[in-house]
Amino acid sequence: MSSAATATRATTATSGKRRVAVAGVALSDCGRVDEATPYALHAQAARRALADSGLDRSVVDGFASAGLGTLAPVEVAEYLGLRPTWVDSTAVGGATWEVMAAHAADAIAAGHAEAVLLVYGSTARADLKARRRTANLSFGARGPLQFEVPYGHTLIAKYAMAARRHMHRYGTTLEQLAHIAVQARANAAANPDALYREPITVDDVLSGPMIADPFTKLHCCVRSDGGCAVLLAAEDYVPDLAKPPVWVLGSGTAVSHSTMSEWEDFTVSPAAVSGRLAFQRAGVRPEEIDLAELYDAFTYMTLVTLEDLGFCGKGEGGAFVEQGRLLRDGALPVNTDGGGLAACHPGMRGLFLLVEAVRQLRGEAGPDRQVRKAGGRLPQLAVASGTGGWFCSSGTVVLGRE
Repeated sequence: MSSAATATRATTATSGKRRVAVAGVALSDCGRVDEATPYALHAQAARRALADSGLDRSVVDGFASAGLGTLAPVEVAEYLGLRPTWVDSTAVGGATWEVMAAHAADAIAAGHAEAVLLVYGSTARADLKARRRTANLSFGARGPLQFEVPYGHTLIAKYAMAARRHMHRYGTTLEQLAHIAVQARANAAANPDALYREPITVDDVLSGPMIADPFTKLHCCVRSDGGCAVLLAAEDYVPDLAKPPVWVLGSGTAVSHSTMSEWEDFTVSPAAVSGRLAFQRAGVRPEEIDLAELYDAFTYMTLVTLEDLGFCGKGEGGAFVEQGRLLRDGALPVNTDGGGLAACHPGMRGLFLLVEAVRQLRGEAGPDRQVRKAGGRLPQLAVASGTGGWFCSSGTVVLGRE
């Protein structure tokens, strides 16, 4: 650590909470990865994120991982050769990584950790192709879920029912939902890491094979392999970083329900709570955000999350997404890498949202897909919001540059 960083640490140790920076981000190989194990993808992403940060692995004293191994994150940390003194294995579906980022930022700010590595990897696609696993119909048949499993509720069916409720209450149309898939694919066109880059039309979405009414195939996320990693560090380490930091400005988390019968309103997600908390703690308003990275296992997730984060009014999401607002050069660029609908979705995709948001804020997305605001300026503020289960959980993180 540099002398400047040492001095900063001495100051912040006596002055209260420290600021938390995103020090490094990286993807592993993504898309079609037939020859790697999930552990190998974890390691590849972790090495690349550390290299991106410019920090030595010895500074990492915190580790967060979920979804792999019997004793996650113990097994993954051991595989990576880490001996962390702060760990997190929170598992709340796709929102896991935003929730973990919130926990890690709080721990670093309080001085309980110096640098926390969040890492994820999955070979969901390759495992299915090789018949090492089958597609899961439900998350289990114990506890409260036992009362729904006999009726054949799949995860996609639950999202489909919620979408139908929004359509019934607010007049949202299938064409409006299809616009979300079309714009996601357009954003993916310039992303060399995206699994699908060919353009699609609203008619393509509407005419596809039915998966769960009203969702056709292109309303649903892709299934891919891949992993990624994010390194969060105390402000003390900023002088040693290889790149300018992106700051964690605020975060919020929320859980709602596990059974559909306990979901009070199918048209409202927990992002209505996590988003409000994150914006409040960051001291910003939704209208100040330059880009949004939102969990999009299905088109309806994008629409309702936009409403619940306050980018448009409740019931106005359909009209909001129609006019190309979500495109890279739109009024509110959303899922600028193509999202889970086009780029990648290996399972719990939430960590990919943070990676893309950081790359956009740094100006590293490349000339063909970098978001530029008025006058050609780089974006200053981004929000990443993950969703877990069937709108059971939400984590929202606001990120910003100096």
